[in-house]
This record gives sequence, C-alpha cells and structure tokens, in this order.
Amino acid sequence: MKVRTPYDRHNLKIKKNDRVLEVGSGHNPSFRSNVIVERFIDNNYHRCGDVKIFPHQEFVNANGEDLPFKDKEFDYVICNQVLEHVDNPEKFINELTRVAKSGYIETPSLIGEYLFPKESHKWVILEIDNKLVFYDKDKMPGNYKNNYGELFLNYLPYKSLSYKLLSYSEGALMLNRYEWNKSVEFVVNPKDDYNLSFFEKKWNREMVEKLFSKESKLKELKNTFNAFFYMIRKDIYIRMFYKKPITIEEYIKLKKLIDYEME
Repeated sequence: MKVRTPYDRHNLKIKKNDRVLEVGSGHNPSFRSNVIVERFIDNNYHRCGDVKIFPHQEFVNANGEDLPFKDKEFDYVICNQVLEHVDNPEKFINELTRVAKSGYIETPSLIGEYLFPKESHKWVILEIDNKLVFYDKDKMPGNYKNNYGELFLNYLPYKSLSYKLLSYSEGALMLNRYEWNKSVEFVVNPKDDYNLSFFEKKWNREMVEKLFSKESKLKELKNTFNAFFYMIRKDIYIRMFYKKPITIEEYIKLKKLIDYEME
C-alpha cells in the first residue's frame, strides 16, 4: 500500500542498514543502491545516455519482469522512470513486491507525458485514489509529436526557482511519486467508467479535485515552505557531496583490477 509521496528519489525512507535494489537504473543510478539491475546494456532507446554505475554497487543484467533474486531479499527497491517503458506492468510490479519489502516508484504523469513524451513510453500513468492506473498510450487521444521537454526538463528545472519550487510543492502535476510498503495497488487498462474517464474525457472540477485535493491556505503555506527548504537542503547537499557514476566499461576494468589485487 502507498505510505507517502516523497519530494523525489532523494527523499526516501531508507534505513542505514537496508539492502537496496534499483531496477532500471540506466544512466542515472541512485548512490544509495547496493545492487542495480539493467536490462539493456548496449541500447539507449529507453534512456538518455549510456549505462552508469557507482564503484560500490553490484551490477546485474536482467529483465525486471523476471528478477534473479529470492523473495524479500531486499529491504527496499527503487524503480525510477521505468514502468512507463515495460511490456507487462503487472508482472514487473509483482516482481518488485516479491523481492523487496518496500520501495519507491516514479513515472511521468498524464500531464508530463503530454509535455515531454517519449517514443519508448508504452503507458500513460495516473495515480488515482492511491492506485497507479496504467492506460495503453496507443489508446490515448492527443498529440505526442510536439515534445516540450527542452523547456520543462532541460531549462526550467535549472533556470527557474519558481518552477523548481512548483515541482516539489505540486509534484503530482508532472510525475507520479509513490512510496509503498508490502504491496502496490495498481490497475492496468481499466474497464470501469470512473478510471477510464481520467484518460478519455475532459477533466471537470470534480476530477481535478480528486487528483489535486483542496487544502486550507495554512496547509498550502506550510507545504510551500517545506518544499522550499527541502529544495535548498538538496541543492547544498548535491554541491558538497555529489559523486559521479562511471561507465559500465570503467566499472568492469575496476572490478578486474580489484580482483587481481586480492589474489
């Protein structure tokens, strides 16, 4: 079940001694992950750059729909910007909940997919009533050829303080951020009118308030201040402690060198 909406993947409830798996880490792995899984090593169709990895991590080449791990082998699993790409979301999520006790899922929202669509994305995803609802992108109305990612992904997040603040205070606008414990509630290609309406019909005020609940002015102010201070703390932390991951080729050479020195 869902337990909270983090600000981002750096704001997760991971304990110091937790063993952490990351599935689909791609070119931007989380430093906290102990083991990372990547299916496509030589093909960047599903990501923005070559596979990267931190030297302390264990790398596994596997499909997220068939993970080579024991039940509950991990305390926590991170799945960041992956589920919108997969062939079978049900099988993929079932594997995440099988191998880990809790975790974090992040995907583009419906609005995000309209603004910065990717050809490799197969699903449009909304969080409705604490459920992740997947809808086949090919069935969705709309124009996905005009990609405004240069503005919303590559410019505003780095040049506009107000936009960065919006991304934290109203995170669900562009992204689904879903931290779970024990299980993930989800629906794939819903058949009921209620869930279908969010994908196929014009949003009315009732639907909007269902996705973005009304709050008091005091709660809005508190949320804005909390988002602002988180943003500042994160920027300071990254500037002081950020480490760059290395390529898979560099990782293999480093591991061979370590193994040789230990012999």
